[in-house]
Amino acid sequence: MDLVRLFDACLHSLWLLPVLAVMIAADGPVPVLPSETILMSAAAAAFGTHDVRGIIGLFAAAVVGSVAGDMICFWLGRSSNRFLPAAARAECSLTQWVKANLFRRPVVALVGARLLPGGRLVSTAAAGRVGLPLRRFVAGSLVSSSVWSLYMLAVGMLLGPIVGGNPFLSLAAGVAMAVLTAGGFALVQRLRARRRPVVVAVTEAPAPAPVAVVLPVATAPVAPALVTP
Repeated sequence: MDLVRLFDACLHSLWLLPVLAVMIAADGPVPVLPSETILMSAAAAAFGTHDVRGIIGLFAAAVVGSVAGDMICFWLGRSSNRFLPAAARAECSLTQWVKANLFRRPVVALVGARLLPGGRLVSTAAAGRVGLPLRRFVAGSLVSSSVWSLYMLAVGMLLGPIVGGNPFLSLAAGVAMAVLTAGGFALVQRLRARRRPVVVAVTEAPAPAPVAVVLPVATAPVAPALVTP
């Protein structure tokens, strides 16, 4: 069996959707799995062959896996941070923005962070750590997971006519888009960091110690003593 047939068998396997959902869920607390690459590749292949049922199944699997992974990060952030990567506890500009908007606009905070590299882990763990109510978190997770899934499918839809349903080209296009997306966000963050003004702390020189000046004290002239004969 050549590589093209192997990739075609994987992308059209009955196990693709449940395995993809599990990978997306596990990608929440452990963001090292290529779940986004597989989702974009499968979406490109489905759009290339006009497989409507496959597209709907990919969307459902992505949303279910995303919400499940968000819940795992939420409970780990609320109970114990020891099982989360160090990136979930790092204090950065994204973490500060998420904490500032979680209680006022939880949906905006979760959706905005979800579209950034590493933002899913940071936002969901922070929601559990600051004590965001579960009902508000679930609503935000559903919206952010749906937006992210639609974004992944939109990328696959753009790649579909290019790959023409070829499974090998779909996988290659998914890998290329994942690399370009991560590289683009990293470049934007680096440019923003360069444009930030550098604050230089200026310390004042210590004030000189007071100098005591001794002035001469004028004394009244002493009259000569009178000697009587």
